Amino acid sequence: MLIGERLRTLREERKLSQGDIEKRTGLLRCYISRVENGHTVPAVETIEKLARAMEIPMYRVFYEGDKPKAPVLPESKDGRELEWGSRGRDAKLLRKFRRLLAQTSDGDKRLLLHMAQKMRSTFPAHRIIGTR
Repeated sequence: MLIGERLRTLREERKLSQGDIEKRTGLLRCYISRVENGHTVPAVETIEKLARAMEIPMYRVFYEGDKPKAPVLPESKDGRELEWGSRGRDAKLLRKFRRLLAQTSDGDKRLLLHMAQKMRSTFPAHRIIGTR
């Protein structure tokens, strides 16, 4: 599902108009329309603002179930759970990814997001992130 379609569905479930969202967020109605129709990919901060305006937790924008399940993360030697990307090779890879993503054009970011959404709908999540 594309993010714009999901935002529209959530807005309509809450029985809110684009005008209501405009008043609550300060975003222009034409911008909200462009997002919902897939012409613009909003920044994470904008998605957060829209979720707040609809009075829903942000995870509902990305997840259709009751509550998301966190992936099983490896544990450190002392038994505490490690956050992915906090140490070692994963941290180096994450830093490199963030740096490259910051240099990516908006059009390429939209393409990457679209590809990730297609992969999500094609492959079960446990095959992508290695959980089950």
